[in-house]
Amino acid sequence: MAGIKLALMDMNNGVSNQGMRGLREITGEFKRPKGKRPVIKTDEFEVRREHRLPGLNYDIYISSGGPGDPRRNTKTWEPEWYRLIDQIWQHNLTSERKKFVFFVCHSFQMACRHFGLCKITRRKSTSFGIYPIHKTVQGKSDRLLSALSDPYFGVDSRDWQLVEPQKHLFKKLGAQILSLEKIRTHVEYERAIMAVRFSPEIVGTQFHPEADPEGMKAHFSKKKYRDKVINNFSVRKYNKMMQFLEAPQALTRTYREVIPGFLNHAIQSLTTAHPQEHAA
Repeated sequence: MAGIKLALMDMNNGVSNQGMRGLREITGEFKRPKGKRPVIKTDEFEVRREHRLPGLNYDIYISSGGPGDPRRNTKTWEPEWYRLIDQIWQHNLTSERKKFVFFVCHSFQMACRHFGLCKITRRKSTSFGIYPIHKTVQGKSDRLLSALSDPYFGVDSRDWQLVEPQKHLFKKLGAQILSLEKIRTHVEYERAIMAVRFSPEIVGTQFHPEADPEGMKAHFSKKKYRDKVINNFSVRKYNKMMQFLEAPQALTRTYREVIPGFLNHAIQSLTTAHPQEHAA
């Protein structure tokens, strides 16, 4: 069978992380034949450190999380990344063969800013851990989250937040907010946006759906990373996270359903619309 091409964009700027490992594992499952499903050919691009970006010749794009201020603009890789997003958007407006995009965390923040959908502000404190995430009315019926409970659970790791949604721009774009962060009755802060569907083919999450419990448990059990969490946050925060990973069913469901579901839908859409291109 002919394959479908996927571009995996590493936005971590060379910083060691678990996100890319998770994304590689998820996309790796789609490199192997399964029934009549076409094989996905994945190419990886180190965007920020090497300034490498894919062209418009891919069917599916996943852009990872990463460190730093999502509002930052330089004359290096950011303009090219934004140009690619605009090219994909314009392609989907005029072409029958659509392209599919998934934004994670830092990429999600950049995309929301690019489309002017909301305001990006620095949080009062870093959000780090495993938290409940609540569906909106639109999120309850969206295919991305349909297999998850309400609330569902996800890994959150961010210094920034998306707030003050511009409803007229959401309406103009045809975008929808799918999820909001946990309910906090003890503070008056606005609940941040945690997932957005930008279009039928383009979606993103503030949380990390690529985080798998087994990998996280092994990673944070190592002294180097355990000490880092304790020093940056607290022993209580570390213990709470590890306790959650001892009974990880809810997080496992997020890992198994969100990005794999996105990929399955993209593959189905591509092969249904153009079956002759994927025939043996």
